[in-house]
Amino acid sequence: MRNKPRLFVGAAAVAALLAGCTAFAPAPDYDKLVAEMMKASFRDEGIARVDRLNQDAANAECSKAVGAPLSGEATRAIENANAKAVKAPGDGVFLGDWKAGEQLAQDGRGMTWTDKSAATSANGGNCYNCHQISKAEISFGTIGPSLYNYGKIRGVTDPASAAARPVVEYTWGKLYNAKAFNACSLMPRFGHAGLLDEKQLRDLMALLLDPKSPVNQ
Repeated sequence: MRNKPRLFVGAAAVAALLAGCTAFAPAPDYDKLVAEMMKASFRDEGIARVDRLNQDAANAECSKAVGAPLSGEATRAIENANAKAVKAPGDGVFLGDWKAGEQLAQDGRGMTWTDKSAATSANGGNCYNCHQISKAEISFGTIGPSLYNYGKIRGVTDPASAAARPVVEYTWGKLYNAKAFNACSLMPRFGHAGLLDEKQLRDLMALLLDPKSPVNQ
């Protein structure tokens, strides 16, 4: 009977010692471990390269938040930095061909390892994956808001007019770099990331704002 308390005391002492060691052990750097795991899980294949895992400051900040709202200061910093990165079309022409824009909105191709290059395999906009755009297409995603009647709702009857200029410039900026308006937006930064070229952006602009486009009918 005398040995039992001794065994109990001995076990308790070991447990306390281990707990003390654990308390003083440095916490693992989980961000570093996850980054190393991700890099080890992928390889370069065609034009799809592992450097896509490298986040810029805006994406890194939003990833750390894990869906929680950013502070007002962090939000403003990201939006201001990305607003400065928006480039207007070189010749000042914002709208192209809405018919080409509709095809682009339907096209989800791009940036896969089987694509040879951007020059030979142009990216699509894949807009219907997240938005309703025209009534003719009954299959669309709902991650983003409906864009049906986008220009009509905003009173754009002549996209070239001075009255329409604020809407035109906002829409261009949103397509070019959505983080300029929403710090942690899920929308691709089509222009900023080089996903779409200037002509493609103009065609999408026409799809959204041209009164003759099915979007505004």
